Amino acid sequence: MKTTNFYEKVYQIVRRIPYGKVTTYGLIAAHLGVKSSSRMVGYAMNSSHSLPNIPAHRVVNRNGMLTGKFHFPTPTLMEELLQNEGIRVKNDMIINFKNYLWIPEND
Repeated sequence: MKTTNFYEKVYQIVRRIPYGKVTTYGLIAAHLGVKSSSRMVGYAMNSSHSLPNIPAHRVVNRNGMLTGKFHFPTPTLMEELLQNEGIRVKNDMIINFKNYLWIPEND
């Protein structure tokens, strides 16, 4: 699988994450049938910031931590975008994470 094709598949899923919801790198990888490739999903997300219509702020780690925040133009932008959607964050962790979790298979 070429990296660009993989990245585009990741972006297709990320575009479907509903407003006010988040998903994880691992859930995206599992949905693509490559459960062990969550790191590659992270690489795709790091490359997404110059592309339109990719809500990268809605992708977090398996514990609800904002691990990708330093890839945004400012270190607080990811949290600000999530809070604008009604998702509360404290110490870089989503509060009540499971309440906001979107699972691609369930869509």
